[in-house]
Parts: sequence; structure tokens; C-alpha cells
Amino acid sequence: MATINKFKIALVGKPNAGKSSLFNQLTGLNQKIGNFPGVTVDKRTGLCQLNPATQAQIIDLPGIYSFYPRTLDEKVVTEILADKKNELYPDRVVLIADATNLKNCLLLLTQIIDLGLPVILALNMMDQAAKAGLSIDLIKLAIQLDVPVVMINARNGHGIEELKKLMAAPLPASSKKFYPIEKEAKPATEKIKERFHLANDYVAYQFLQQTKSLVSLSEEERAFITEVSNHYQLFPGKYQGAETILRFGAIQEILNKVIVKSANNEWKRTSKRIDAIVTHKIWGYLIFFALLFLVFQSIFAWAELPMDLIDLGFAHLAEWMATHLPQGPVFDLITQGIIPGIGGIVIFIPQIAILFAFISILEESGYMARVVFLMDKIMRKVGLNGKSVVPLISGLACAIPAIMATRTIESWKDRLITIFVTPFMSCSARLPVYAILVALIVPEERHFGIFNMQGIVLMGLYLLGFTAAMCSALVMKFIIKAKERSLLIMEMPTYRSPKWSNVGLTIIEKTKSFVFEAGKVILAISIVLWVLASYGPGDKLQNAEKNVLESVANQRLTEEGLENRIAAYKLEHSYAGIIGKSIEPAIRPLGYDWKIGIALITSFAAREVFVGTLATIYSLGGTEDETTVKERLRTEINPETGEPRYTPAVGFSLLVFYTFAMQCMSTLAVVKRETKGWKWPMIQLAYMTGLAYLSAFIVFQSLS
Repeated sequence: MATINKFKIALVGKPNAGKSSLFNQLTGLNQKIGNFPGVTVDKRTGLCQLNPATQAQIIDLPGIYSFYPRTLDEKVVTEILADKKNELYPDRVVLIADATNLKNCLLLLTQIIDLGLPVILALNMMDQAAKAGLSIDLIKLAIQLDVPVVMINARNGHGIEELKKLMAAPLPASSKKFYPIEKEAKPATEKIKERFHLANDYVAYQFLQQTKSLVSLSEEERAFITEVSNHYQLFPGKYQGAETILRFGAIQEILNKVIVKSANNEWKRTSKRIDAIVTHKIWGYLIFFALLFLVFQSIFAWAELPMDLIDLGFAHLAEWMATHLPQGPVFDLITQGIIPGIGGIVIFIPQIAILFAFISILEESGYMARVVFLMDKIMRKVGLNGKSVVPLISGLACAIPAIMATRTIESWKDRLITIFVTPFMSCSARLPVYAILVALIVPEERHFGIFNMQGIVLMGLYLLGFTAAMCSALVMKFIIKAKERSLLIMEMPTYRSPKWSNVGLTIIEKTKSFVFEAGKVILAISIVLWVLASYGPGDKLQNAEKNVLESVANQRLTEEGLENRIAAYKLEHSYAGIIGKSIEPAIRPLGYDWKIGIALITSFAAREVFVGTLATIYSLGGTEDETTVKERLRTEINPETGEPRYTPAVGFSLLVFYTFAMQCMSTLAVVKRETKGWKWPMIQLAYMTGLAYLSAFIVFQSLS
């Protein structure tokens, strides 16, 4: 068998340069999402077969403008590229540059060249550069930089095969040097080179400049560098301004030689006209809320048919198993525990997919950057800034990566407040709870032929969560005192039509992550819950039939009705029933019974478990196997009133509770890690739970 060469190749570049599109082109579905070692920053890696003899691990690094980081995710890039001992240190680098804004991209390229890393320059968006009238002599550019240069279009795949050939071929480091170390810093640099066995001046210089950013350094090594810096009167950033000026001077000289024809800005006129509307202080907000309205209308209108088919499919599966599998504990576990629990989540795949599709389209088109700019004014009034919008919008998918995304916020105060309020944003785990309860208590009516009442209520819940986040941020603004001021500096990408393959990849990746992550939790809880609901103390479960027959001696019940009574009696006297009954006095003022109480407890593991738990409980409670999940809940009766259990008062109380409640242990764990202690996650848990309880109480009592 031929030997396979394996490379680690890092993709670097400024935000919106096309890194994600290129990463998707190179890796396709062969991607893995994780965290960089030691930090909760998203790490995307994937495998790419460059040729029959060469395979590459592609590492998608966070977007960065310069090697001097301002945010925590940018520090990841510095840590990896400046430390050969890092497990992700690349064999070569591909720098993706926006051809329409080449000058800003080349600053980072010159720094990577000075680090001694082999690098390929991939000029992206050449179609837009051509539209702008820009013409670049690529051969001269490659000679001036002494690096391979390739034209690509990361969206449609143009130039990818040529890029793969360059990535697989032998690639020496550039012979160019763009920044000679300052004379005053040279002796200190030599000491660092000697102590850490470094051959490159600029790498040693970065050890002096970014001692705190290089987390792989031991305390002893850090102390040595600090001692050297103090001895030679150096401090981080001392020569950074001079270095940047020198680099841009060299870059301008190169551009003067390689640009055959300069760009004109006429091609941006359409984009500017659109911006004048979508970022307008009135029309901008109206357009944004109209788009949100469309999203939530679609979540119900388009997902109804596939959801009904999935729901019916699981009902038929349970029915089929009832006729083909032998009776016994294992059969009961599968049909009454696992299938209803998993089915209670799988049914929501269409709605999850629609939500992620819209978010991906807004990002791909460039509109999401305008939302950040638009919301900056609102964010500042409550103590945040425009960058907080990105984690908050990410929170619509999941609070965990959203909280990780706060690492792009420079101000610790802004970052802490954003972490604190992000869980108020209604994540995809809440969507199953919202969808099932809204379907139960809100009539499926249409007004003016297009406005679905269920979609309007769903949008209202999302806006309620956003309002709670903003009000909580305002309170936090006055509690947390900080003198630092934050600014929003961002580059607006040009508008473009979404790349549908990227949208599809996002839908598959996010939906798969939701289903499998939720599925593992639900499977475990379904098994535990089935055991708790199938067994109990004493002999009441064994004597259930006798006890029920005695209690209904004077009633005429059908055989099916009697079986349902027996199943309900067993559930009530099981361990799960006892747990539920014990917390019932605390939740009764909210309109909940002990069955809902069990679901509240289990959903602290993950919110979406609420629906699966109820489906499991009502399966054990005697409902026919072929009944769908929605019908199980719709037919539940309150024994005290004889009315449906899920009245509008109970339903809206639950909706408000789940809008505000912090019911996700994983989120608490991430908050603990990001804030380096249990203080803030515990305050967050107490605050959100208290707010949820009080709000649910007010809603139920008002509507009862």
C-alpha cells in the first residue's frame, strides 16, 4: 500500500473573507466541530483528500485582521501559529484574501511570512474585483511576496482544484522579510531565541510581545520573559504602531507594482442603496421584524405536514411493535419509554431545519452584519454593544456556542452581561416545547388568509425572551461598574445571493447536532424515567388491579377504561409519581400537576426533554399506542375539574415559564467555565428560575 502523506493546513484570514465557504468546499460533509484545546472557542476541522497520495487535516481558524489579538478567539490564532509545540501547529497556511480589499488582508500575510510559515495566498472574490474594474498582475504579486498565489471563488468552487495542487506540492517558506526587529529589542530577542531554542527572530519577538496570550508557556517561562522584558525596558505593544506603519508602507509599494488597473466604487452603489434602507433608523427595524415574522409564520405553516407524518410514523411504529414483539419488561421499555421519548424530539426536525435555514440565508446574504450594526444603538442603551447581537442571535440556535461566541467581545463588562442574558434567547431546544404547547392552546386560525395565529404567538415568545434579555442587561449595567468603554468596529460585507450548498450544510450540521445531542440525553432520561415510572415501593403496583376494582365497584367501565385506570394508578404510585407528588404543592399555584412536575424536573437536564417526558408519562398512563404525541396531551383530563389539563391558562403559564427558565445544565457548565467560577452561573440560575416562577404564577392566576 502506498504511503499517504498527511498535512495540517490552517485556513486564516479576516472575517467575511470567505474562509467558511472555502472550508466547506474542501471538506464537504467530512467536518468535525469541537473546541480548541483549553478554550471554549469553536474549532472546525475536516479532512480533505488533496490527491491519491496526500490527505490534509483542514483547520478553520477564527477570523483575524492582525497577529496582535484583541479578543479571546483571536488569541487562539496567535497561540497556534507562534508555538511549534501546539498540537494544531500547521505544516502550511492558506491565507484567504478578499481581492476587493487586498491591502488590509496583506497585513496578516506579511506577519505569517515573517513567522517563517509556508503560506499560499488565495485571492477570493475575484469576480467582484473584476466587476469593480480591478486588475492585478498575479505573477508579479507572487514574485514580490515569494509565495504561491491562486485565484479562487470559494462560493462556486472555481480554482479549488488548482489550490489543492499547491497545498499538496512541496512548499518552502517565503524568503522575504517585512519587519526587521527594532535595534533596541534585538538583545532581548536573542535571549529568547537561546532560551526557547527558536530559529526565527519574529517568533521570539512575539514571545516578548504576547507573553500572556501564549498559554502554553509555564509560569517559570513566563517569569523569564518578563524579567528579560523589564531588563531591556520593553513592554507589549511598544513597537506595534511602528511595525504596522512599516508593514503598510511595504504593502503599498507592492500594490503599486502589481495593480494594473485600480478599482472604482460604482459597483458598490447598489449595496449602498440597499444599506440606506435596511439600516435606516425606522425602516431598518420594520424590515428586520418583518423578516422575523416571516420566519415564525413559516415554522408552523411549512412544517405542519412533515411533522404530522413523523408523528404518525412513530405511532404506527409503536403499534407495529405491539403486534410483533413478545410482551415483557424490555418490550415495555422500548414502546413506552424509548420510542415516545425519541419521537417527541424527532417530530420537531422540520421546524428546527426551517429555523436554521433562515438564519443561514441571512448570514450568507450579508444581511446579518447589518442587523449587528442596526442593533448597536439599542444594545448600548442597555450596557452592551453591537457585537453582543451575534451571540444573542446565535442563542436562537443554542446558548452554549452563543456564550462561547462572546469571546469576540473585547470589554469584560459587555462580555459578562452578554453571557448572563444570552440564555433568555429562545434556543432551538425550547422550540419543541413552544410548538407542542402552542398547537394545544392556540387555534389554527388564519387572518387575512396569511397570518397564522400560532406563528404570531411563537414570534411573541421569541420577542418576550429578547425583551427579558434587554431588561436584564439594563439591570446588570448598573450593578456591574466598569470604566472601560467599548466601540463597534466592523466591516460590512457586500450583498450576495446565498450559496445554497452552504445553507444545506448548515441545516444538516445543526439539525444533526440537535437530534443526536438531544437524543443521547433523552435516551438516558427515558430509560431512567421508565424505571422510575414502572416500579414503586411496597406492593401497591402489584395490587393495582385489585385496588382499582374496589374503587370503581359501583361504576360501569369498559375494558379499555378499566385498563387506563389501572395504568394511571400504577404511574401515580410509582417512584416517579411519588417524586412528582412531592413537588406538586410548590407548582400547583402555576396550574401544574405532578405529571408536569416530573417533566419540569427532567427538563433541567435539557429543555427539549419536557416533551419527550410527557410523551413517555402519558404512554405509561394508558393511552392507546397508535395515538400521536399531540393527541396524548390533548386528551389529558384534569380529574379535579373534568376539563382538559392543558387549558389556555396552564399552556401560557408553561410557555412563559420555559421562556424565562434556565433549564440546561450544559449551559450552566459553559457559563462556569467562561466566568471561571460558580458565582455567576448560580446567580444566573437563581435569577432566571425565580423570574420564570413569578411570571408563570402571574399568567396562570390572571387567565384562570
